[in-house]
Amino acid sequence: MILNWKTGGLLLGVVFFMAVFLVKPIGVSTQFVILDGIIGDVVNSELVTQTEDGYASTNAYLDKSNGKYAKAVSNPLNYSFVFVLAMMAGAFISAMLRGGVDASERSVSALWRANFGDSVWKRHAAAFAGGFIVLYGARLAGGCTSGHMMSGMMQSSLSGYMFTAGAFLAAIPVAMMMYKKEA
Repeated sequence: MILNWKTGGLLLGVVFFMAVFLVKPIGVSTQFVILDGIIGDVVNSELVTQTEDGYASTNAYLDKSNGKYAKAVSNPLNYSFVFVLAMMAGAFISAMLRGGVDASERSVSALWRANFGDSVWKRHAAAFAGGFIVLYGARLAGGCTSGHMMSGMMQSSLSGYMFTAGAFLAAIPVAMMMYKKEA
């Protein structure tokens, strides 16, 4: 069963509403910092320490907010980290329910091919670079697109509306410059 964009959008809205109503707003970029902290703590056992007042870190970012992130590094099985793992599991299950991912889905789209050629690796490198830039920007902005744009707008947050406007004001001209040739 393949959902159309309207049904998918409605379901996504219901999931976001239920998350905000039952637990807390959805946002995932911080969990990549937590994953980095978990890996860093394995390499350097002094990165996060438990103190009488909670948790502390030698890393200023992990130590901010009274060690909130340092605590999440030490105890990663919290709602947000499990949510990120569940997103990956859900994507895998969805792909398998559709019959798996065949070679034609791993190839480049006609629009990409018209503008940048046939290289699948070039497409993967561009997707990785774009993802890195988005994640870096998300951390600079203090949250990600799901946190600012979707959860923020749903809660009528001014910063959510400002972020969304800025994202589209930047994305549309960049897309128009990158994809000058039509498929």
